Amino acid sequence: MESQLLQYLPVLLLLLAAVGFAGTTLVISVLLGKRGRRTRTKDVAYECGMLPEGEGSARLSVKFYLVALLFVLFDIEVVFMYPWAVIYKGMLRENAALILGGMVSFLGVLFVGYLYALKKRAFDWTR
Repeated sequence: MESQLLQYLPVLLLLLAAVGFAGTTLVISVLLGKRGRRTRTKDVAYECGMLPEGEGSARLSVKFYLVALLFVLFDIEVVFMYPWAVIYKGMLRENAALILGGMVSFLGVLFVGYLYALKKRAFDWTR
């Protein structure tokens, strides 16, 4: 048990070195850095020499976030399918029905979610 904990010692030392370096550089920059005066002109965003018009950041439609969330959902599906595909041949010898049934049920739930998103027109960009 003690030898396993000793294997994590280099990771702990690296973590301490990283935190120490970050803290040290922050403290040094505060102590040695110049304090600049902030004026309204300096705080204005610079855009090709022209004065900015309107808001700095436009509000995005909720539709954008919905499509992004669906992309992440279906992207994570591939992350789960890759290890399954790698061990599939080896698992066929032991539990062929279990491993195939598990993936078919996973893909079935995912397909139902895909059909639901299609029915709700979640993939329709023009709406």
